[in-house]
Amino acid sequence: MAETTLDLRDVPPAERHPKVHDAFESISSGETLELVNDHEPKPLFYELRAEVDDFDADGYEVEQRGPTEYVARLPKR
Repeated sequence: MAETTLDLRDVPPAERHPKVHDAFESISSGETLELVNDHEPKPLFYELRAEVDDFDADGYEVEQRGPTEYVARLPKR
């Protein structure tokens, strides 16, 4: 399964969700978008689950790697 990584830690908060949506749209079915963020992206998870049909919410994973580093995997159906 191919994976694309997007590091959001230096992206201004207002630009993050649009950037994630664009990146998610650009990956193919069966691929995963990996996000590196400074907080757990739970609001983004709920947003994608509600708005994006191709988002595989059951396959969503998030790992805290440090106090300000979270890695989330957003799979696409």
